[in-house]
Amino acid sequence: MKIVVIGAGAWGTALAISAAQNSASSHQVTLWARDTSQVQAMQAQRLNSRYLPEVTLPPSLQLAVSAPDEIGALVRGADVVIVATPMAGLRAMLTQLRHCQMPVAWLCKGFEAAQAGAAGLLAHEIQAQVAPELMAGVLSGPSFALEVARGQPTALVAASVHGEMRQALVNAFHSPSLRVYANDDIVGVEVGGAVKNVLAIATGLCDGLQLGLNARAALITRGLAEMTRLGAALGARADTFMGLSGLGDLVLTATGDLSRNRRVGLALAQGHTLEQAVASLGHVAEGVYCARTVVQRAATLGVDMPIAQAVVALLDGHLAPAQAVALLMGREPTAEPV
Repeated sequence: MKIVVIGAGAWGTALAISAAQNSASSHQVTLWARDTSQVQAMQAQRLNSRYLPEVTLPPSLQLAVSAPDEIGALVRGADVVIVATPMAGLRAMLTQLRHCQMPVAWLCKGFEAAQAGAAGLLAHEIQAQVAPELMAGVLSGPSFALEVARGQPTALVAASVHGEMRQALVNAFHSPSLRVYANDDIVGVEVGGAVKNVLAIATGLCDGLQLGLNARAALITRGLAEMTRLGAALGARADTFMGLSGLGDLVLTATGDLSRNRRVGLALAQGHTLEQAVASLGHVAEGVYCARTVVQRAATLGVDMPIAQAVVALLDGHLAPAQAVALLMGREPTAEPV
């Protein structure tokens, strides 16, 4: 297959490396970046020194650079195109790709920031607005870029309403080290991928305050209930949240030391400001940018999300870390599984 990955951040680079190294296939993989100097450095060093300095780029991986309005020429003839931009860049890139005939999938997880009073959108909702004719989907699930690039065992989910899209992603990325499961519930997969980032900030805060493993387990479990409620209100299936993009991604992001969102919570617990926490990462922590939108979408649907609400209050500086914990623990008793 001819695979084009648009965006040379950590996750786009890792997935391109994984596909190019797949010994069971003969994929032709191209990794595109906007920054000419970045591509030149990657070509000379065979490393993505900014995002994945630990992993050598395979010789077969091709690198490309061009202006965004020339993307159409780059992807011509591709069997599948992967958009590996942050959520903030997805709308513009899908607009560029709106006339493509091949399957197009994205990797970003989160909600777009609310605009002009309208609620922030999930990725598939953005695609429905700007590129409704695309055969589109998402590749998601519990995955740290570094482990995927190293070829460590990983399982992902390919979600789309189009069976051909799901199969294209399986064909492109399923390998001895990377299992790809198909799922037609794109709403559930995207909600899981978005909300787990917000909950990971809360779990990092919990661990940073040394509240214990009991507290961590309770927070993850109740967070999963919040995620499921929001997903159901948006039309997702409840069983999706028991899978890779729900429980799986939540556990990884909330507990793994490579999680940027978890590290934000840890830093806030240590007394750092939000600006200091974000600056220390060197990468995007999507939970910081979409937490408010998650709560806004939930409010419009009448969905109660107290953990997400506490995270927003914390990020906005309205609550100190200890106050956020006290607020959650002070809620009135209720029955499970509500």
